[in-house]
Amino acid sequence: MAETVLVVAELADGKPKKITYEMLTAAREVADELDYEVAVLAIGNELDADGLAETFGARGADVLFVADDEGLAEYAVEPYAAILAQLIEDEEPALVLFGFTPTGRDLAPRVAARVKAGLATDITGLRVEDDDILFIRPMYSGQAIATVKIASDVKMATVRPNTWPVAQPGDGDAADVEELDVDDLPEPRTEVLEVEVSKSERPELTEASIVVSGGRGVGGPENFKIIEELADLLGAAVGTTRAVVDAGWRPYEEQVGQTGKTVSPQLYFAIGISGAIQHISGMRTSKYIVAINKDPEAPIFKIADYGIVGDLHKIVPLLIEEIKKLKEAEA
Repeated sequence: MAETVLVVAELADGKPKKITYEMLTAAREVADELDYEVAVLAIGNELDADGLAETFGARGADVLFVADDEGLAEYAVEPYAAILAQLIEDEEPALVLFGFTPTGRDLAPRVAARVKAGLATDITGLRVEDDDILFIRPMYSGQAIATVKIASDVKMATVRPNTWPVAQPGDGDAADVEELDVDDLPEPRTEVLEVEVSKSERPELTEASIVVSGGRGVGGPENFKIIEELADLLGAAVGTTRAVVDAGWRPYEEQVGQTGKTVSPQLYFAIGISGAIQHISGMRTSKYIVAINKDPEAPIFKIADYGIVGDLHKIVPLLIEEIKKLKEAEA
């Protein structure tokens, strides 16, 4: 089965997360060029294998591998890595794709070490050249873009979210389902005692197509209400900088940057953000960047597609009012 691209699905309550569909798009592009098959691996407990086979098959997958067991209900790197390593040793896929997510960043290097495969992390592009797969990834906090060739037979990569479009359902048949043996899995070295899920109507930061971020220029935690209002009008996620998180204004899960989350939305608002390289490294691959800052020399303007120099406390409310007018006109 060497002529296969394997996607390691990420699921939430048994349903595929957005990054899984994005990886399917990337996998299908490579598979079509090389005349390969696309396979998906789903790991969990009480999975709807037939439903997933239809969902993935309609989006270009040919095979669905399922590892279903009560002990796999919660992610743990030891059993998950063992399942994936055994599947790779048995099937020898040419390419294995993970999401560049907390799970993917934890699992991919562990599996790569076990099967002695090369791993390209945080990729933003794939290219086929002379029947070989090349990987495009940012380096040095986004200051350089590298094209990487992996020497091992099995190649692995973690895919930056929002880089490929979501695979849309077509007329494809359901993927063929193959159940994996999950006996004698290693015990996790940690135990999940409790899971606290933050409830929010806003999209998850790394999956959002629009992100509205505020920096120290917002002036204080109480002023983030205009950032939140703009985000809610646009159906966007709220982001911020490390300085804001360190000051205790916003929670860490909203931090974008080198020590926070990497985002790549269609539209990124940088409001009151000067543009330190640590922040830019986490958002510079956004398709369109809009910067609002009173300092015309702020570094953020060097990468922004659109820039407004002025007081954000005057500009953002005006922007909110105009968006409200547009929405009322469309209603």
